[in-house]
Amino acid sequence: MGEIWWQEVRVWLFRMTGESNLESLLRNMKPMVVQGEYVFCSIQESQLEDLEGPLMVFRESEGPTVIVTKVVAEKNELDFSSSWGLVSLSIHSDLEAVGFLAAITSHLAEVGISVNAVSAFYHDHLFVPYERVDEAMSRLLDLSNASRVK
Repeated sequence: MGEIWWQEVRVWLFRMTGESNLESLLRNMKPMVVQGEYVFCSIQESQLEDLEGPLMVFRESEGPTVIVTKVVAEKNELDFSSSWGLVSLSIHSDLEAVGFLAAITSHLAEVGISVNAVSAFYHDHLFVPYERVDEAMSRLLDLSNASRVK
């Protein structure tokens, strides 16, 4: 009985903390493209209640910023300047992990790929220019594979 209880505690602790070791994060990340074309829009607070399925809402002092699909933005006649592809890093990273996003964004910056990163509880997510998603994926896989060789 005691051993089963301890295993449950270990699973719970893992779910809560995630990985914080930079080498392990880079080696074990499994980037995957989330289908869709996304846009960042600045909207009025009153527009939020009618907005269908925003992926993210962040309330800035100037007003809410939302990330929605391009289809939703066009349907709601929201202004946006560019479209983004989404790559999720499928490793449970600790919110206090140091250097993970810095290593990734630096690697993408070497070839001029801009990144808007969003960290959620379990994973980090990268918005990259829509037309460069495949190139970003290739670079991320190269980075992960190079970390395995070390």
